[in-house]
Amino acid sequence: MRGRFGQYSASAYANITTNTTTVLKTGPGVLGTIVINSVAGAGGTITVYDGVSAAAPATKIATIKSDAGFGTLPYYVPFTRGLTIVTAVAAPDITVTFN
Repeated sequence: MRGRFGQYSASAYANITTNTTTVLKTGPGVLGTIVINSVAGAGGTITVYDGVSAAAPATKIATIKSDAGFGTLPYYVPFTRGLTIVTAVAAPDITVTFN
């Protein structure tokens, strides 16, 4: 979704703080940003899928090392089937924005 002056504006967000599979949205939308609020332990990963689960027919959008550092990762990538986030190994503290 575009806001004033062509900027992305998120209409939804989710904070994830455990190792889990989280379906954030079903149907089409846009992944806005992933904010790593605090660095996870060694080996932590965040995997983003276009789908309503991590199983087929989901398409992987990105895999991020959640122990690499904190900050905002801008994506602004459309998805068609849904938005699913899988966090594993070391529990992160992340916030995901999306439409």
